[in-house]
Amino acid sequence: MNRENEADSLIILLHGVGSNGQNMMALAHAWRETLPDSAFVAPDAPFAFDQGAGRQWFSISGVTEQNRAERIAAARPAFDRVVRGEIEKHGFADRVDRVALVGFSQGSMMLLDVVATGRLPVAVGVAFAGRLGTPPPHDPARGTRLLLLHGAADTVVPVEELEQARTVLEASGVAVESRVFPDVGHTIIPEAAMLAGEFLRASLAAEPVA
Repeated sequence: MNRENEADSLIILLHGVGSNGQNMMALAHAWRETLPDSAFVAPDAPFAFDQGAGRQWFSISGVTEQNRAERIAAARPAFDRVVRGEIEKHGFADRVDRVALVGFSQGSMMLLDVVATGRLPVAVGVAFAGRLGTPPPHDPARGTRLLLLHGAADTVVPVEELEQARTVLEASGVAVESRVFPDVGHTIIPEAAMLAGEFLRASLAAEPVA
């Protein structure tokens, strides 16, 4: 594995609610050969989970379709401090176009909020089992390539959220690819992880999106 100061790209893994960064590191281990020049980091969310063990990016206690956007917006400052802190710590402050964000569930919601607002123009975003909770207007960074992956049998975040996010973000100019996995619930299966790793490799090797 390359030392961080030799890495050509940085991949930040964003966990789901009630989890922690360490639980996302299995993806890093799976992608070492596919992405040998990348550094991986999986920070913990800034807030303790208010319904048990683990961490959260925002509270889901009493969350509804009506108040979710407000909670995501309120979580932005703390989320940005964590993510920007990792980018600076690992030497990518002036190379954000070599940074990828990979999220699961609530981590994906925060990732999609970053993409929709364009406030951090990363090279790549990979969202497992996410939803776009950011209300319009959207002003995404056009250079971000996005992959949406979802299980068709997900009972936590319905698979219809994938198509909704894709439709909205494509209309805003984002390059989006997606894949739905039949009979898969709210989880990351090996096939999805492999597809995501190849997408990251190809996207980081590609010419910037105009």
